[in-house]
Amino acid sequence: MRLILFGATGMIGQGVLREALRDRDVESVLSISRRPGGQSHPKLREIVRADPGDLSGLEAELKGHDACLFCLGISSVGLSEAQYAAVTEHLTLRVAGTLARLDPGLTFVYVSAAGSDASERGRVMWARVRGRTENALFRLPFKRVYAVRPAGIRPLDGIRSRTPYVDALYRALAPALPLIQRVLPAYVTDTGELARAMLRLGRQGGLVRVIEARDIPGLGRNGA
Repeated sequence: MRLILFGATGMIGQGVLREALRDRDVESVLSISRRPGGQSHPKLREIVRADPGDLSGLEAELKGHDACLFCLGISSVGLSEAQYAAVTEHLTLRVAGTLARLDPGLTFVYVSAAGSDASERGRVMWARVRGRTENALFRLPFKRVYAVRPAGIRPLDGIRSRTPYVDALYRALAPALPLIQRVLPAYVTDTGELARAMLRLGRQGGLVRVIEARDIPGLGRNGA
């Protein structure tokens, strides 16, 4: 499997990259991100762009892949709807639109969030934006599109969030998260489990296009 990965330096993306490089079914990973990841691996080709949505000049490199795992995103805290949508919605759809034009045989796996509002009419701003983004992705002419909606995510293997308050929260909860994950797996996954679930979707697809938080553990275990 040949992968394109967006957001490899974020908390989720770090986990996906780690699992992808370990996966024997993954032949190559083309990583496109805002900053260097600092990794060197025979499978990995890294492209750094200040605007990851600008794929001009990369058309030849973007063709011929099996799946795109899209992990790029930002927190909505302190942002207006327009500011949040600029990355969460518009950048995502710029990338997806380009890939759909270049390689419609691709499977696109998008990291969304638990509680996303597919009606697009709810009162919670971030949920509306996520829902709009999912709906627009489902309309694109890809082979398959999946929206994965994790809730809490337990970082493993030294991975940390680049968002300070998220990092502080997970560090404070670190002693309790393994127990919460065992008891309430629908509410807490981990970076490895989430990554393996996404890789499985990219490799063989799934029965439904919206993957709720409760579905991630099964996909992640079986995709190991």
